[in-house]
Amino acid sequence: MTTFTPVASLLGGLLIGLSAVLLMAAQGRIAGISGIVSRLLPPAERGGFAGGLAFVAGLVAAPLIVVAVTGTPVVQAVSGNLALMVAAGLLVGFGSVWGSGCTSGHGVCGIARLSPRSLVATLVFMAVAGITVFVMRHGMGG
Repeated sequence: MTTFTPVASLLGGLLIGLSAVLLMAAQGRIAGISGIVSRLLPPAERGGFAGGLAFVAGLVAAPLIVVAVTGTPVVQAVSGNLALMVAAGLLVGFGSVWGSGCTSGHGVCGIARLSPRSLVATLVFMAVAGITVFVMRHGMGG
């Protein structure tokens, strides 16, 4: 069962929004994780590599900092099925390229900019996420 955490969720949302605004104001860039991570891959954009590396380091460091500060382990359920994880990773990567952005780029920044394309993309991936959760929780015919 999933635990409802309104305070942590609100604080997380505020930090995500603040970081998106700061990135747009400072560098004129959309805060989409797929775009930021792609700057780490060749050919790396001029000046984009260091920022992308700092971002990814922050993604890795954040849960470690939470554990250090709170003493509470961060629980993240990830499948142990390697084939499923590879397929999921490929589908997410394909979807990010095909959709010209990821959930954070479209859902946070695109909707804030009133982009119709981002609204449609967000509605599609939220619907698919809801269907996926339903199928995973209720099984497929069994």
